[in-house]
Amino acid sequence: MATLILEKKQKYQRIINILAIVIPIAVAAILGIRQKVDLGEWTKVLPHVIGVLNSLTAVLLLLGYYFIRQNNRTAHRKMMTGAFILGAVFLVCYILYHISNESTPFGGTGSALRFTYYFLLISHITLSIVVVWFVLRAVYFGYSNQLPEHRKAVKYAFPIWLYVSISGVIVYLMIGPYYV
Repeated sequence: MATLILEKKQKYQRIINILAIVIPIAVAAILGIRQKVDLGEWTKVLPHVIGVLNSLTAVLLLLGYYFIRQNNRTAHRKMMTGAFILGAVFLVCYILYHISNESTPFGGTGSALRFTYYFLLISHITLSIVVVWFVLRAVYFGYSNQLPEHRKAVKYAFPIWLYVSISGVIVYLMIGPYYV
């Protein structure tokens, strides 16, 4: 029985490792496609939807943290599941926007403003790649009731994911005036 559980755990960890590599590579490949697909004018609203999704994700993460501190595991699980679902919806919206629209250049002036924008953007992108592995592990361990492993994964997943969500909102607000 212990061997079966170990094999099952190794199978899921292998899937998580593969997804943590494949998702960022697939997104990068999609972003690298020069020819845009015409999906219609509705895609112009996606940056605003993405900004809302990032905001809601940050709120759900903070609520999930609050509820676990209150030892309310049911509410915690609901908040974190909601944050995970919003993350998946974000990813779909992000891909749809970028396969159908040119990237919007930052139009802000002043070296401090530009430095702040690019620092946030680069750290946001870099950490959004890193956090995939931690989030997938945290979700898997949480749902499979492997709480010591869940706590270890969340130690990194929570602050990185929260930073990625909040920095995404700030980047959106900074570039928002330049969307066509």
